[in-house]
Amino acid sequence: MAEIAVVAVLKAKTGKEDALEEALGRLVSPSRKDDGCISYDLHRNFDDRSVFIFYERWESKESLDQHLAQPHFTAFGEKAGELLDGPSDVKILEILS
Repeated sequence: MAEIAVVAVLKAKTGKEDALEEALGRLVSPSRKDDGCISYDLHRNFDDRSVFIFYERWESKESLDQHLAQPHFTAFGEKAGELLDGPSDVKILEILS
């Protein structure tokens, strides 16, 4: 299976920007240690400080699926509803070059 990339865009509820940044930041270190993680980087939109973007690279879709089942990720999912302004926009991409 080929490497894949993930682009995830998350928008904080008004007044929850700092709390979302903190919660997302706690995902970075353990996620980088997950089997199959090549890179896992968190970004914040320069023009709209309520928007956060993950850019991730994984060895395979199976690696990503294992990451999504990890306790550090599922714990975020349990509190995401109180922090996010709607569902995340997640794209799983085949890397072509």
